[in-house]
Amino acid sequence: MSARAQTVRLSPSQYRVLADFAKRRGLSDYAMLARVVEAGFLAMLHGTDKETDLAELAHEIGAISARLAEAERVLDRTLFTACAAYAYARHAALGTKKTDETIAGEARDAFERQRSLALEIEP
Repeated sequence: MSARAQTVRLSPSQYRVLADFAKRRGLSDYAMLARVVEAGFLAMLHGTDKETDLAELAHEIGAISARLAEAERVLDRTLFTACAAYAYARHAALGTKKTDETIAGEARDAFERQRSLALEIEP
């Protein structure tokens, strides 16, 4: 640090982070502290554009939402497939003579029951 050095008090957790950063970068704790102070000054001088940060955050939330919707579709397909497999296996094991349409209808009903049970919110 140039100019006059002042005492900087760090909490133990802050010091551990600083020491870890310094070690990974091959710097002394003091040199790392100087970089942290410089980065802090630059952030304060140039500011962090809150609108940009909010836009980035909104973009990421949108991306997560899209991934979550895709995961929900995959889970629904998986649940339906499991219900259909159960319905067909049950009828094969029991030796019933039902049509495919009837068994498929039972599979859809089982899917709807299981899906509604999964979506219930506990009080």
